[in-house]
Amino acid sequence: MKEKEKRTEEQENINNENVQQEEQQNKKGSGKKGQRKRKGQSGDNDCEKKLEELQVKYDDLNNRFLRLYSDFDNFRKRANKEKLELIKSASEDLIVDLLPVLDDFERALKAFEDHDADPELIAGVELIYNKFFNVLKQKGLKPIDAMGKDFDTDYHEAITKIPAPSEDMKGKVVDVIQKGYLLNDKVIRFAKVVVGI
Repeated sequence: MKEKEKRTEEQENINNENVQQEEQQNKKGSGKKGQRKRKGQSGDNDCEKKLEELQVKYDDLNNRFLRLYSDFDNFRKRANKEKLELIKSASEDLIVDLLPVLDDFERALKAFEDHDADPELIAGVELIYNKFFNVLKQKGLKPIDAMGKDFDTDYHEAITKIPAPSEDMKGKVVDVIQKGYLLNDKVIRFAKVVVGI
């Protein structure tokens, strides 16, 4: 808008200078003053037309630029969002493949405890299990706590239904067959559960 006002002021200054020059030439009494006056007026009209054309062209180009800049900005934001999501879930396939190994560790620890294995052996396996689980936890892995919770299809997969052992357990998870896991708050494996009815 400021440029438009500035151009208008410059055009007025040019027009004022042309009028002053014509007045000086009229005072001299030249026989060609009528011709000069007509030429000056037609020149002013040509300048005004050119100025209007340039202003329309400028407005069109400015509008195109703003639209293009807006489109590019939206593209950049979308690309950054997709990149962040990709970085967060880049290791998802590998972690999903490692979940059965984690399950095996838990089964082994339970079997050691059930069969009164050597305490040093249990401590060694627990140490390896904890290191393994902490590495996965640092990558964003979290177990889904399901036992005793209300059945939720967003996190649980019902394997079967059994009569609830008590009234307060109706509609709740009675047993967990296989642990479920979240990776960066996204379910990568649903918890396989038994629901009380």
